Amino acid sequence: MASRSCANFLDLASGDLLDIPQTPRALPRVMTVPGIISDVDGYESNDGDSDVSSSSSRERKIIVANMLPLHAKRDAETGKWCFNFDEDALLLHLKDGFSSETEVIYVGSLKADVDFSEQEEVAQKLLEDFNCVPTFLPNDLQKKFYLGFCKQQLWPLFHYMLPMCPDHGDRFDRFLWQAYVSANKIFADKVMEVINPDDDYVWVHDYHLMVLPTFLRKRFNRIKLGFFLHSPFPSSEIYRTLPVRDEILRGLLNCDLIGFHTFDYARHFLSCCSRMLGLDYKSKRGHIGLDYFGRTVYIKILPVGVHMGRLESVLNLPATAAKIKDIQKQFDGKKVILGIDDMDIFKGISLKLLAMEQLLQQHPALQGKVVLVQIVNPARGSGKDVQEARKETYLTAKRINEIYGSHSYQPVILIDRPVPRYEKSAYYAVAECCIVNAVRDGMNLVPYKYIVCRQGTPIMDEAIGRDKDSLRKSMLVVSEFIGCSPSLSGAIRVNPWDIDAVADALTLAVNMCDAEKRLRHEKHYRYVSTHDVAYWARSFAQDLERACRDHYSKRCWGIGLGLGFRVVSLSPSFRRLSIDHIVSAYKRTNRRAIFLDYDGTVVPETSIIKSPSPEVTSILKILCSDPKNTVFIVSGRGRSSLSDWLAPCEMLGIAAEHGYFIRWNKASEWETSHLGADLEWKKIVEPVMRLYTETTDGSSIEVKESALVWHHQDADPDFGSCQAKELLDHLENVLANEPAVVKRGQHIVEVKPQGVSKGLVAEKVLVRMVNGGKPPDFVMCVGDDRSDEDMFESILSTVSGPSLPAAPEIFACTVGRKPSKAKYYLDDAADVLKLLQGLSSASSSKPRQLRESQVSFESAV
Repeated sequence: MASRSCANFLDLASGDLLDIPQTPRALPRVMTVPGIISDVDGYESNDGDSDVSSSSSRERKIIVANMLPLHAKRDAETGKWCFNFDEDALLLHLKDGFSSETEVIYVGSLKADVDFSEQEEVAQKLLEDFNCVPTFLPNDLQKKFYLGFCKQQLWPLFHYMLPMCPDHGDRFDRFLWQAYVSANKIFADKVMEVINPDDDYVWVHDYHLMVLPTFLRKRFNRIKLGFFLHSPFPSSEIYRTLPVRDEILRGLLNCDLIGFHTFDYARHFLSCCSRMLGLDYKSKRGHIGLDYFGRTVYIKILPVGVHMGRLESVLNLPATAAKIKDIQKQFDGKKVILGIDDMDIFKGISLKLLAMEQLLQQHPALQGKVVLVQIVNPARGSGKDVQEARKETYLTAKRINEIYGSHSYQPVILIDRPVPRYEKSAYYAVAECCIVNAVRDGMNLVPYKYIVCRQGTPIMDEAIGRDKDSLRKSMLVVSEFIGCSPSLSGAIRVNPWDIDAVADALTLAVNMCDAEKRLRHEKHYRYVSTHDVAYWARSFAQDLERACRDHYSKRCWGIGLGLGFRVVSLSPSFRRLSIDHIVSAYKRTNRRAIFLDYDGTVVPETSIIKSPSPEVTSILKILCSDPKNTVFIVSGRGRSSLSDWLAPCEMLGIAAEHGYFIRWNKASEWETSHLGADLEWKKIVEPVMRLYTETTDGSSIEVKESALVWHHQDADPDFGSCQAKELLDHLENVLANEPAVVKRGQHIVEVKPQGVSKGLVAEKVLVRMVNGGKPPDFVMCVGDDRSDEDMFESILSTVSGPSLPAAPEIFACTVGRKPSKAKYYLDDAADVLKLLQGLSSASSSKPRQLRESQVSFESAV
């Protein structure tokens, strides 16, 4: 059942990546209505309005991961495939967090190679018997995807290992990246075969599938999609070295909820979004959210837990009790320190052995009384680094045993073989101390399992002859670089690279009094038992539901090619401004008010030349010469530059510095707002801003007549943002009793007179028109930034007041598709120019006379 979509995976990194012909379905679609099978699977419709019927009232969750929670083997006699659930799989355990009515479907690969001729039969069996949908990646693709890009490039990078030279990691390989994208596309195809997009929730797991959300969001704009990263997320300094960094970030941002084990991992992700994509985050009622093209992408921070029932059931086995007795007999009179780790370079096994050696050297009295039992799980990857780690581990253990051991005592015991669960549980139950010394690890549940096994169960207590009321105690030594460390506040946290500190921690752990060990154990057990895997899954599912709550309250559409695809989500009433529509309204009205922002509206934001083009000047001249029009440029720029640039437009009104200075036409004098008559506060503000400028490289101060602006767009994003927040707090404190307001904008902190805003300009112009006997019947306002939102709001509130005999036609329009108080949008300054051209063509050719007389601006209020 191999998907034809992967036949040529080298084509998948092109710009047409997401427009691949649909995969022929080999699995039947879920029956949505009795007797009818829904068959909507193509890429024809991407407007987010799904035509797939709701399956039923039963809730469904689709869990997508690299591997299915199944064991697979071929029967030796019949030759047929046999499957059973992997009882230790996290994906299976998380079902306990969902209601009993929830149907869970798994999508992923099998841990076995199924021949192409058998794939359809196997897929049908897995769907019917296990609710599992296998992906069946071709062998070559599987190797390049998993062993190649995932294990040789993403996994080392996420664990802070850079390929500085060929001997230390593999350099970025474009073909492996293309394989990664191809594999993610196949996973997406399989999800699409079974999903009811209006009702189902999709939960994607781990770094193997970080661009999968883009494929799903492309097909179903309103899909309910969550992602949880089980590995660390590196700091931006490490992550930014990845050539496909933006594609992966955008893939994750196509989710509704992104989960991390710790705040550190989430903080690194948010920093990458800020530094590489220019996105800022906010805390919204305790939830961290990123605004991404009108959609809020929420961040979830919660470490995964263990399955209490599974651990306790293993402890209750007779084999476990028998093994506990064997271990107690073997190490009678000795204190057991336990380590259980995979064999890889990040688990710090050799560093742990060196700390044990240091302990024995510094404390001869402990020789013969302390044993380190190190269980080595099979390596998940292969390569020279694993072989080197294994070799170093064996050599170090051999040296320690030769120096400090005897015929009856081995200080280090290596168990390098597959160890059954009951045997590990027995070692957990016996060990006086457990040490996890990884130099970098996503979560690591070994400490949690140790705590549960040290607590034991009544059945286990009876089997080993232990009093059920006996003291329960445990000690943990954990690396500060693993995900579970923050949640274990009673553990001794160590820097695994500091051998002396780790040795001291082990000494403290084995010598600590029983009363303190009991208190630490009780604290840990309370946390582990209440924050189990069911709690984790339930909490994530609840937050995902909350994150998707407003999916159908907004209009959305997709933009961008390839892996740059994203969905813009905006208010239902928010739509593109039709030039024909506004020109029609313009022609039938006689008292028009037109407000235009300058930068980013009539002049492109990216333009190096900030003066208006001759075409813009000509159009503005025509518009303001029409006697039916009152036209104003409302800008944050200074009055001198605006008056020079717009000199040919004699009848044009100008509001400079957000309305602090206003001129009704070229012949009139500049009027100053009475609100900012006292500017003495500038003497307080300037030294403070200068201080922050000196300490923030890349920042600068812009001095205006009425305001001071601190810019930090050229500073380090994180440091600049941090300094801006500090400056904001500092200025608010020193200006508490001054007639000035401090505002933080995009890469700026601005201090300006209290009450001065673009909104006030719009209000006063409209009020003056009403008082002059010419109430407006047409109001148009176009702007692109936050300050223009004041104008949109002011216009809507002013025209709804009782002073106007009839409500005018209002066209509040923002530049760019983004959340706004405006009802309309235009894409860019070029669209604004086309709009103004249309209006100028419909304007009266009769010239307007420039009057010398003027009415005081203040008298209009």
